Amino acid sequence: MRTSLALAVSAALVAGTALGLAPVAQAEETGTSADTGIRFVDIAGEGGTVLKANVVTPAGAGAATRHPLIVLPTSWAMPQIEYLAQAKKLADSGYVVVSYNSRGFWQSGGEIETAGPKDIADASKVVDWALANTPSDPDHIGMAGVSYGAGISLLAAAHDPRIKAVAALSGWADLIESIYSGRTQHLQAAALLGGAGYLTGRPGPELKEILGDFLSSNLDKEDEMIAWGRTRSPSAHLDRINANGTAIMLGNAWGDTIFPPNQYASFFEKLTGPKRLEFRPGDHATAEATGLFGLPNDTWTSAHRWFDRHLKGVDNGIDREQPVQLKSRSSSGYEGYPDWKSVHANQRKFDLDGTQRIWANVDSGANGGITLLTNALDQFLRIPPLVSVPLLPRAFAGVWQSERYDTAQRVRGTVKVHTTVTPAEKSGTLVAYLYDVGPLGVGKLISNAPYTFHDRTPGTPFPVDLELFSTAYDVPAGHRLALVVDTVDPLYIEHNPTGAQLTFSSPAADPSYVSVPLRKE
Repeated sequence: MRTSLALAVSAALVAGTALGLAPVAQAEETGTSADTGIRFVDIAGEGGTVLKANVVTPAGAGAATRHPLIVLPTSWAMPQIEYLAQAKKLADSGYVVVSYNSRGFWQSGGEIETAGPKDIADASKVVDWALANTPSDPDHIGMAGVSYGAGISLLAAAHDPRIKAVAALSGWADLIESIYSGRTQHLQAAALLGGAGYLTGRPGPELKEILGDFLSSNLDKEDEMIAWGRTRSPSAHLDRINANGTAIMLGNAWGDTIFPPNQYASFFEKLTGPKRLEFRPGDHATAEATGLFGLPNDTWTSAHRWFDRHLKGVDNGIDREQPVQLKSRSSSGYEGYPDWKSVHANQRKFDLDGTQRIWANVDSGANGGITLLTNALDQFLRIPPLVSVPLLPRAFAGVWQSERYDTAQRVRGTVKVHTTVTPAEKSGTLVAYLYDVGPLGVGKLISNAPYTFHDRTPGTPFPVDLELFSTAYDVPAGHRLALVVDTVDPLYIEHNPTGAQLTFSSPAADPSYVSVPLRKE
């Protein structure tokens, strides 16, 4: 049943992906005129695999003058023209830009390796080609990309010390924490990636096996899946990145349902070289999307400034700004912080008193929405998922509420939940949601996260510590916070046996609570 559900979700999401590619595909006919300095070329990647690419050079560039180089690997399932608008802007400001279609997708050869060793080697081969065939400066090389391109850029920077600066937008630092956080499969995210891969490329046998085991909940292969994801996680290569001293800019959206922000923040804190972290409202890649069409875009503006400083030596002040820049989902403007831990400096708790028992396998009505759609609506219209908290069925949802706040509560960072769970079965899944509840009882979703357990002793309580996905949200004065816990969410695969129950309690020796990080005024 889980496999058929995954296939159904995959089909629906792939349809959306195909529609999303259509506007970009139109650019293929309009972005290739002779006066733009664009060339379409074939580059031999690892093992001779042909990578379809395009090269954009500054106007009047010749062999006598060297220009800083930026390499752009395409996003998952996107064609090689994805970055043409940004490449033109970069070339106009003096960069040589080479964008290439990642192996296994569209017209590039090979099979999809999911940021494996061949993808990393491809990036270096593209750099080699650019140095040999364009007026590129070997001492000033950068990489950037959105999503898949971001992950490949970070991994390439770990293995190729020639790469001096990276702008990794809507990418991942930890692949496991991205789509398997809380030991729970992120169903819609995995189905979207898998389906889009089949639609636009050629998945390799390893990816097919991993994706099949993941979506079918084959726990016998869990260790293999985790090991596969770890090798493809830039966080596993952190020492190399730090040793190379690469200047790393990370950008992501608060509501990214494919690569949630927590793993980026954790990675950022461990970087020792020049670094910058930017979080904005939106879902996966929506914060950068308008820039791909050449429209004004804050994320791409920051990326250009980052490269200007670290590849061209322009004193534009970006290195003197606070390295953590956050934009709230509730207000305009940016807030600067010296580091990620400063975002969490002020904590406020509310207790999860009493004992509540809920039945599993039934969706209470609380959920995190739909991948790519829900948080995009929040970004552009400020409409997060809504629920009537008083009407939530208490048989299927645990509900705890704070007092009503006299002043606005500016939630910033990662909300943490601590509770004690007593399962009726050895396996189970719970999903926690934090809501902003107004006077009429309507709750607006602030954040959520799943948690799955296996091999527990039925009837024996155990503690659960769960970090919700990081966010920035302002709770108005007169409102309260509510924590809701249920067992079913379309975003995730659940592991609750039929008829299972979960009991939540707050022992005197280990009280349950929600810890909310608040901005200091």
